Amino acid sequence: MKYVAEIDIMPHKELLDPQGKTVANNMKHLHIDGIEDVRIGKHILMNVEADTEEAAREKVDTACKKLLANLIMESYTFELKVAEEA
Repeated sequence: MKYVAEIDIMPHKELLDPQGKTVANNMKHLHIDGIEDVRIGKHILMNVEADTEEAAREKVDTACKKLLANLIMESYTFELKVAEEA
């Protein structure tokens, strides 16, 4: 069965996010008020082939832990959906 995983990887809240800080600070130059904090991360779409939803979840979780996220500095969440047939 085919699944689609949507993965979000974000820096830990305890760590500085210099890219987010730069974006937040520059909002005032664009006359966009009321922006207090910006955190920038990654959004990944992954197609997964697996026999069961649990097997697909395990594959995505392993990919995140071993390759996609730096667990020292980042956390991740993901949603898994059955892929739509084209």
